[in-house]
Amino acid sequence: MTEIEQMIAKARKAQAEYVNHFDQEDVDQAVKLTTRAIYDHAEELARMAIDETQMGVYEDKVAKNRNKSKGVYWDLRGKKSMGILDINEKTGLIEIAKPIGVVAGVTPMTNPIVTPMSKIAFALKSRNAIIISPHPKSRLCSAKAVEYILEALKAVDLPDGMVQIVKEPTLEKTQELMRLCDVTVATGGMPMVKSAYSSGRPSFGVGAGNVQVILDRNIDYDLAVGKIVTGRSFDNGIICSGEQSCIYPREAHDEVMAAFRAHRSHVCTPEEREKVIAAIFEDGHTARDVVGQSAQKIAKKAGITIADDVKVIVVESNGSFGPDDPISKEKMCPVLAAFPYQYFDQALEIAQTNLSFEGNGHTAGLHSNNQANIIKAGTELSVARLIVGAICATTAGGSIQNGLPVTNTLGCGSWGGNSISENFTYKHLLNITRVAPVSTRLHVPSDDEIWSC
Repeated sequence: MTEIEQMIAKARKAQAEYVNHFDQEDVDQAVKLTTRAIYDHAEELARMAIDETQMGVYEDKVAKNRNKSKGVYWDLRGKKSMGILDINEKTGLIEIAKPIGVVAGVTPMTNPIVTPMSKIAFALKSRNAIIISPHPKSRLCSAKAVEYILEALKAVDLPDGMVQIVKEPTLEKTQELMRLCDVTVATGGMPMVKSAYSSGRPSFGVGAGNVQVILDRNIDYDLAVGKIVTGRSFDNGIICSGEQSCIYPREAHDEVMAAFRAHRSHVCTPEEREKVIAAIFEDGHTARDVVGQSAQKIAKKAGITIADDVKVIVVESNGSFGPDDPISKEKMCPVLAAFPYQYFDQALEIAQTNLSFEGNGHTAGLHSNNQANIIKAGTELSVARLIVGAICATTAGGSIQNGLPVTNTLGCGSWGGNSISENFTYKHLLNITRVAPVSTRLHVPSDDEIWSC
């Protein structure tokens, strides 16, 4: 047997034991211990992630480790995930939750701690075993995170093999795991997601991010810009839900740009614009050496001078958008595009064109006090999430205050080539049996009654 075959066999044995011996209270305790392990070791794991991947911001990773772990736990607490979920009093329909089996959790180097944590929490909540296959360049910190989780789970006598990690991951091992498991949850680059979908097993993947943020009229531009800068600079821009473009009223150009400068952003001159674009893109894609790097490192590569305290580099458009301006693309670093608009419908057009160019289905943001415009944007933009008046980078993946399930896997629907258009959570790892008796409480209409309506 191969290493992966042995891990699958071990997982199946453990999962059968878990199903037979863990009730809802035990399952919920396992989820709490899983998430608390990351919360308690947030600083150490953040440092390990920085040292191994050489990307991101230590303080932001600490915050991410703490906020995601407590957010996942708070979101899952008290939710029923086994046995009878619902009985419809009118129809008599009974819904019974059952696990799927063994989950393959493919995790990225951009979020090497919280992504394994959330996948493990969702798997245990739904009584599934899980095998984590981390990105090779983040294998050590991901393995340490899983080690801390397993140590914590000793308190509930978790069956051996219920949670495992591929210690020396390779593309071949990951592909084998995806072929042999019962379901794959893939978070990472599009090639890996496409590989998951072509594995022959049910899969959940994510699409590319390219979050377009619209500033409506009659708002506090300084407040909105401050949130955009915080989101764009968070973890040096490697969050898929991080702000990518600011689309603002043309007449407010000077006020908006002044707000960016006040919030420690460097607004490029036309000459600097071309240098930054050349530095961050290679062959139409984000250059590897700028991913998750600071604004200062990007400026140095581009050959421009910025202040030491600058958090974000703002690149104004060339008068076009979408394919006609490369700055419209996703930028996995603290560089933000800026586009002016004359009327709100044009703002939506710019956002949608940029999304169709890259990032369709993921997330958009809107800062507005106009409920009609908020509904209009939600109706017309092809995104699974429209974040209103908040930081996209830290709330699109779920927040205690916005009702979105807390996760690190954000489905983008058919727009982004995904199977779901919502935040992935434990419920996607459940099979549901529906027991459907004939109900005498339901009136069976005659043909005349049916066609007269």
